[in-house]
Amino acid sequence: MFRILSAILLLGLFATTALANHISLKPHKDKLFAYPATLSSEHNGSYLSVDYIKQRDIYERDEIPLRKVKDKYIKFNLNFSRKVRRYKSPNGVQKYSTIGKYKGGAKVTVIYLYGQGGNRFQGVNDRTFGGNFNRLQVLMRNNNGVLVAPDYTDFKERGTQDIAALMAEFRKRSPKTVMIIACGSMGGGVCWRLAKNPQTAAMMDGMFILGSHWHDDFLKSPAVQKGGRPIPIYFGHGSWDPVFKPEVQKQFFEKIIRQSPGYPARFVMFNTGKHGTPIRMVDWRRELNWMLTLHHDR
Repeated sequence: MFRILSAILLLGLFATTALANHISLKPHKDKLFAYPATLSSEHNGSYLSVDYIKQRDIYERDEIPLRKVKDKYIKFNLNFSRKVRRYKSPNGVQKYSTIGKYKGGAKVTVIYLYGQGGNRFQGVNDRTFGGNFNRLQVLMRNNNGVLVAPDYTDFKERGTQDIAALMAEFRKRSPKTVMIIACGSMGGGVCWRLAKNPQTAAMMDGMFILGSHWHDDFLKSPAVQKGGRPIPIYFGHGSWDPVFKPEVQKQFFEKIIRQSPGYPARFVMFNTGKHGTPIRMVDWRRELNWMLTLHHDR
């Protein structure tokens, strides 16, 4: 009996230690950025359809619609913490904007890749997208993390080479960091290429696909194969997205979890939302904390 009790206590200690080792981002304006009401749920809660109302979520949230969010959604004076740096890739020298522990020692690293027509300023713009990037910057700065918003050559192979070089640089600076790649719209092309390449996939601990597309080749990657190392994926999509069909993206998500039961994937469909809605509405803290609970120390 004593041995059994000792074993139970020991297992409990291991479990407590494992949970304690997980990073959890501290709250910041959680009520303002929480998802609206859930309309429906599928796949044991991995798929959610949530309420989105343009009048409420844009016109009542923004002082100038799509350009300037109201003050209560943002934290001021982050510009004193931001830096502009350069990184080298096979395609030359590129710039990136960053906030947080960019020199090293970052517990979490988020690299945000913009879509068509964007640039590195998008990921550190305080006022656009409803203040959501301001919140992400605060979450990284306040939790020993780093947000990296780089320029890169294109959404194909050369751009993928750029980001692979940047990932390697930040992995070297912070060897134990949890590295998350977040891709908006056409930036998803780089995300999928990184995820299907074993070398770059090994550096990834999570991926955000925001109003972006699918890539069937990912279904052949080691991450989805039996015994492979899965990369947690969050999909955010608008149900009225005119650029990338929401029903096809949902079908792709379902292919992943059908091919690999239990695969760590979430999908949030913003009802009546359009192409840029997921970037405005993603609850960064909720989804990052979910990915962090799945992370195992390197």
